[in-house]
Amino acid sequence: MMNKGITSNQPTGFLRFLFRLPLWLYRVKLGWILGKRFLMLTHIGRKSGQPRQVVLEVVQHDADTSVYFVAAGWRGKADWFKNIQVYPSVQVTVGAHTFKATAAVMQLVEAAATFYIYARRYPLAFRELSRLMMGEALQSTQEDCFRLAESVPLVKLMPLTSALSKNMEIEK
Repeated sequence: MMNKGITSNQPTGFLRFLFRLPLWLYRVKLGWILGKRFLMLTHIGRKSGQPRQVVLEVVQHDADTSVYFVAAGWRGKADWFKNIQVYPSVQVTVGAHTFKATAAVMQLVEAAATFYIYARRYPLAFRELSRLMMGEALQSTQEDCFRLAESVPLVKLMPLTSALSKNMEIEK
């Protein structure tokens, strides 16, 4: 029987503590230590209506559009992922830079292509990510990236200011 990976169930105990350490770095204004590979997402709880925060690894960042791409662990069962589907307006903090954005779940083909870019850029990290999320170390192939995208939803975080700037350029 294939291992489902560490992200089949949400972590508890010490593992939960370890996963939440980066959040405390952001809360004490030391998020810049994590560089641009991680971001803090502030979202609204779907049940509570209260702001919630989580630190996520950046799968890809499009410097031209300022869009960030993040994976939803626990096969889409993560609370933040469920929350952004109800309330897609979010706040993103990368290092010391904070901006408002809209979160959108990516379609399968687009998600697989994004994972492929990540896999080609960081093959070791891709193998470990797939091992954690799926229970097997995938290769940096398009087929394996498609398999990962089928199991792990990908979300794009689109800055509101970027969208407004593009609309203004079109109108000129």
